[in-house]
Amino acid sequence: WNYCVTIEFAFQENEIKLLTAEIERLKNFGCLGVSPSLEGLRDENTKLKYRLNFLKKSLQEERSKSTKSMININSCLQEIFGAAIQAAYPDLENPPLVVTPSQQPKFGDYQCNSAMGISQILLKTREQKVIPREIADKIVKNIPANECIEKVEIAGPGFINVHLRKDFVSKQLSSLLINGVQPPPIAKRKKVVVDFSSPNIAKEMHVGHLRSTIIGESMCRLFEFAGYDVLRLNHLGDWGTQFGMLIAHLQDKFPDYLTVSPPIGDLQAFYKESKRRFDTEEEFKKRAYQCVVLLQSRNPDFIKAWNLICDVSRREFQKIYNCLDVTIIERGESFYHEMMKDIVKEFEDKGFVQVDDGRKIVFVPGFPVPLTIMKSDGGYTYDTSDLAALKHRLFEEKGDILIYVVDSGQSVHFQTIFAAGQMIGWYDPKVTRVAHAAFGVVLGEDKKKFKTRSGDTVRLIDLLEEGLKRAMDKLKDKERDKVLTPEELKAAQTSVAFGCIKYADLSHNRLNDYVFSFDKMLDDRGNTAAYLLYAFTRIRAIARLANIDEQMLRKAAREEVLVLDHEKEWKLGKCILRFPEILQKILEDLLLHTLCDYLYELATTFTEFYDSCYCVEKDRQTGQIVKVNMWRLLLCEATATVMAKGFDILGIKPVQRM
Repeated sequence: WNYCVTIEFAFQENEIKLLTAEIERLKNFGCLGVSPSLEGLRDENTKLKYRLNFLKKSLQEERSKSTKSMININSCLQEIFGAAIQAAYPDLENPPLVVTPSQQPKFGDYQCNSAMGISQILLKTREQKVIPREIADKIVKNIPANECIEKVEIAGPGFINVHLRKDFVSKQLSSLLINGVQPPPIAKRKKVVVDFSSPNIAKEMHVGHLRSTIIGESMCRLFEFAGYDVLRLNHLGDWGTQFGMLIAHLQDKFPDYLTVSPPIGDLQAFYKESKRRFDTEEEFKKRAYQCVVLLQSRNPDFIKAWNLICDVSRREFQKIYNCLDVTIIERGESFYHEMMKDIVKEFEDKGFVQVDDGRKIVFVPGFPVPLTIMKSDGGYTYDTSDLAALKHRLFEEKGDILIYVVDSGQSVHFQTIFAAGQMIGWYDPKVTRVAHAAFGVVLGEDKKKFKTRSGDTVRLIDLLEEGLKRAMDKLKDKERDKVLTPEELKAAQTSVAFGCIKYADLSHNRLNDYVFSFDKMLDDRGNTAAYLLYAFTRIRAIARLANIDEQMLRKAAREEVLVLDHEKEWKLGKCILRFPEILQKILEDLLLHTLCDYLYELATTFTEFYDSCYCVEKDRQTGQIVKVNMWRLLLCEATATVMAKGFDILGIKPVQRM
């Protein structure tokens, strides 16, 4: 900033170049938008002043934006202790930096546990035997001045216990109440491409698609909230040999399909009929293969037939996406079909292709099974389409982060595809992040793969309808139908039904299989959506029952100091402010159950606070309100605000009354 002020008085050409470079640097860093046009400003002095005014305004806007953001306290402490370690051990390369929340209040609020690691490094690299407590003492003496640490203590073998300043925590909570839940600013607005859901045309979405759809949607919401540019892609199975038999069957069953839209009601039954004919009728099988050839050659009549079949599926898929509040762009295998020829040629030109019994295959170092990029009959494979999709997302979409939300059974396949992309030079993993967010299968309560009683795969639409029925039964058991209006009851039903189905999935580590149980997910005790949604409505009701409206709360947020003298107030305040560090962890490891665990911890911490600290004091005889402890109502509001944002990221819609 001082540099900018100084340069304002120097009008030589080299300073103008410096300032232009500075503006470009800030643009790349994500601080500025497009530079203003300097057309018509011929005088260099005028140009410089114009740029300075623009830069000053942009930096002020950026500064304003950052002051409204929530602070990641863990990151702040890491910066402080990183500086202290650097000052204490300037010659040490990449010293360990470990800062975590304390598990018990007697050990402070956070702990820095770097001393033990540094002790081992000094012993291994310099043969210096220094006890961790001495290292911890040296780190503590070099802690720079800061606004968040009240005091530090060295405990045990060398743990540094950190106590936060109450005025700092209070100030951050006030900022949250005034500005809302704003994520910490990111260095650069990167492009994130998320591939999720991906059902197959002509087949109904089943319980197996549930996890990819729910997890992928939540990941998109998280990255969007954090400030990234997110592209949500549905890699539909909309191309391939199965369309030959579907089109042949369509021609037989609805010969006038080109002029009259065929009334295909049950596409699943239509698919089974065509598959039975394909397996039993030799003449039909031959015709199905001819249909594939004509479709792939883009014959207009066959393209129309293909579109008709795809449209029926799309309508069914959209019903599911509407229920689950999922937004996604269709980008099926057919989109990449024209690119596959060039993919094969590129791998051939670079000498990676071998011919094996007529197939064109590519061996990737470290993987025993090769990729098949062209079959012996000249057709393409999943390997080819996935390579084409990878290249398109890197070069055309210019993705900085690519995430594939696909089941664990595809792990080796995607590892091979990604390694092939690196081998051919499409991306550098140090620059571009390409990740397979794998997940386990959904099990029934018998711990076997989730099936219907007849052994069929569970249709997703049936599962959602069953969820709605059970949610309504639960609400009526609790006699909610007697106190809620029909509209409120309907809103509570959909909130509980779909919220519970989503939360049951997201609250489990996605890498593990999980047991699907309506009884467990609708239980209003424990770490379930039913419990959290009910807790949220209770928190929101506290101010309403005290006759405190939103305007009064906003006014109080600007004027009241949040007192955190009671241990439960202090515990709740710190828990609320851990939200940004929870989100940061998920952005790194893509494990959304961490957010569910945090929301449950926040709700239970709030219950402890509410049981110990009166928010609204009433006369025991009359029940009249005699005192409102506004700072405690503000803590209620801050809790609800963070919970609401957490729900939004998980794709759960809370209601004001339940």
